[in-house]
Amino acid sequence: MSTPAELLTRTPGGAARITSPAPREAWWQLSRQDADAHVSQTPTWLDCLCGTGPYRDASRLYEFDSGSRIVVPLVRRRSGAAWLDAEESWPADWGIGGPLSSGAVAPAEARAVFEDLARLAALRVGVRFRPEGSDVWEGTVPAGFWREPHMTQRLDLDGGFATVWERRFHRHVRREVRKAERSKAEVDVDRTGRLVPQFYSLYEQSIERWAAQQHEPLALARWRRRRAFPRNRLEAVAARFGESCTIWMASCDGEPAAAIVVLSHGGHARLWRAAMNRDLAHPLRVNPLLQKLAIEDACAAGYRHYDMGESSPGSSLASFKAGFGAESHSSPRYVRERLPVSAAQRNLRRFVKTVLRFQDA
Repeated sequence: MSTPAELLTRTPGGAARITSPAPREAWWQLSRQDADAHVSQTPTWLDCLCGTGPYRDASRLYEFDSGSRIVVPLVRRRSGAAWLDAEESWPADWGIGGPLSSGAVAPAEARAVFEDLARLAALRVGVRFRPEGSDVWEGTVPAGFWREPHMTQRLDLDGGFATVWERRFHRHVRREVRKAERSKAEVDVDRTGRLVPQFYSLYEQSIERWAAQQHEPLALARWRRRRAFPRNRLEAVAARFGESCTIWMASCDGEPAAAIVVLSHGGHARLWRAAMNRDLAHPLRVNPLLQKLAIEDACAAGYRHYDMGESSPGSSLASFKAGFGAESHSSPRYVRERLPVSAAQRNLRRFVKTVLRFQDA
């Protein structure tokens, strides 16, 4: 782990001390004080990222004269020149990062954080914000950053499961859950990592289905998907989060049909990953059943929200989540680049998709 470096500076929010990497004790304290902290804003999430990818901790702690403290989780690659690298919260596929704070963030403090990030030597700086409080940050974005629109679908658990079932689940979802409960499906729940091999086997089967749907060569799909989500990443998350990582799996005659991975921290439970053997899962309607059980479990544990993650507006996946009462919330990402790298990458991806006749699912 890098030795923390400290910087004293004047900011629009007054004098500030900036420490990078952020001391773990301070980071953990803020992750517990911040009522809206997500599981992907914890030091454990960063440890999983750095343990399964070529990254190191570049987080920053801001301490203001007012007593306010803010941590911005960040990573950069372990090797290479800073001016050719990116510092991000987080890299693609790692979800929501963004600042944690000891209380309400003043506009001057938010501006100070953005201006410090703008001065970093990295070629690209990107921060994905959570929905809560993002309006404060949006009003202080300096020139040079642009906004990438993202959203997350989230279910409000207020009132407990009886209220969620009766008032937020759509009628057709309740009907499918009851059908699954009458079927011969068996559900297993694991908080130890025991079901990791079975989950990843289902994930491999899902890759084949996604490749066919998207008109993508199977070899390319396997390379791309395994690189984005290798098995050791799931193993690391299950091991480091322990009982806060739950795998729900439905089987038919002993054969896994579908599974989901749910992570939890503070007031939030988060649907992280899902996979299935569609030929087994769809006739039995086990996917709605697994979601119902995970949501019921989150309600019993006292969580305030069940975050079902990002999906393309208007897609079948977005509609599936909406059936449980999940509502869309803006979760923007702000990016600053010294060279137009992102535009070049988008153009390359667009060209490759055109050549392959790729169809986004």
